[in-house]
Amino acid sequence: MFIKKLAVNSAFILKNILPILFLSKEKRIAKYLIRNALKLSTAESCTGGLVSSRMTDLSGSSAYIFQNFVTYANSAKIRLLGVSPETIEKVGVVSSEVAFEMTQGLLKQPDCTIAIATTGIAGPLGATDTKPIGLVYIGIANKEVSKTYRFEANPLLYRRIMKYAFSTKALELLLEFLKENY
Repeated sequence: MFIKKLAVNSAFILKNILPILFLSKEKRIAKYLIRNALKLSTAESCTGGLVSSRMTDLSGSSAYIFQNFVTYANSAKIRLLGVSPETIEKVGVVSSEVAFEMTQGLLKQPDCTIAIATTGIAGPLGATDTKPIGLVYIGIANKEVSKTYRFEANPLLYRRIMKYAFSTKALELLLEFLKENY
């Protein structure tokens, strides 16, 4: 099992090394945000601030980053973002409904014009019969359009690489959202 995990993780790193070095997704997103005078806010759980970190790797990011939260605990999602405790109890924190509510909480901030949220299971613990390791829900919204996405990364990825895979997917989806709506 160790060899298989090592192979899966090595393949992921090799496939993503150039985008990591050149910040290609981040630069393309930044151009959309600046061109459209958008202010991005993030609410992250399973990615632990990695989406925010990657978007602020570019110099001048204060032109398009408004406010970012790492709301790892359910109580933080409830208190800071207004996620309904009933939603968490009914469908669980790892759900499209919670990702949606996280984005709506961000959009209530006066200067936020586009929001992205992540909630998932990076492992190696936390899986259930219906929610496997590698599952993430990503919410993206502006004042007119809200979308949530389900993505499953390879469960053999190490936690740190899993978080990177989640953040990569979130940025890919954010770029698609920007292309479709701006």
